[in-house]
Amino acid sequence: MMTFSKAGVAAALMAAFAYLPLHANAALFDDDEARKAILELRAKVDAMARDLNSRVDTKADKTSTLSLINQHDQTMQEIARLRGQIEVLGNDLANVQKRQKDFYTDIDARLRKLEPRQVTIDGQEAAVGVSEQSAYESAFGLFKSGDYKGAVTALDGFVKRYPESAYAANAQYWLGNAYYAQRDCKSAITAQQAVLKHYPDSPKAADAMLNIASCYTELKDKPNATKTLNALISRYPDSSAAQAAKERGGKK
Repeated sequence: MMTFSKAGVAAALMAAFAYLPLHANAALFDDDEARKAILELRAKVDAMARDLNSRVDTKADKTSTLSLINQHDQTMQEIARLRGQIEVLGNDLANVQKRQKDFYTDIDARLRKLEPRQVTIDGQEAAVGVSEQSAYESAFGLFKSGDYKGAVTALDGFVKRYPESAYAANAQYWLGNAYYAQRDCKSAITAQQAVLKHYPDSPKAADAMLNIASCYTELKDKPNATKTLNALISRYPDSSAAQAAKERGGKK
């Protein structure tokens, strides 16, 4: 019957333990739960080794040696099982880390799409969000295509949703034009007056006043038409709209 010395058994045990995958350990340090599990498994293997060495020190007869050999075999099987668990944990964590990386990459890409972008509106630089730019261009596109009823709904919705947008003054102005294109002069006047009230410094303000004067002319309201033309010349004297107002009979 073959016997095993303490050194031989310990050497065999440590040789088997050496096969534990080092790459799993390196990959798992980023995950607390996986790292804890691996440390617990390795601690269990170390305890087995200490117990085995203790038995070699205290038992030397053949019966004890046979028992020790059986325990050694069981220990090797347990080590193989633990090694498999570590490999599974390593693979699972690698998959989780890949999914997390893909998730954050996707989130970053989505956030970049939502970041404000610089645009030029009536010669002025402004920062606008992607969604508001898309909404404005869609609404204005309806106006340009001649769908004035649809433009009214879209432009009015835009102003209500984005009242502080750099496009808001333009949306309000084109809303007035969409009403005028449908010969709804009263609604057109109300819409253009909103431009003057909420966006008096907009490049569209002078044009809005000129459109108001045109609407009053359409309604055969000459006094208000003339009053509006004169106010336009006084308020925005350097605008092209003021020059047009003078040509229509407005006074300096």
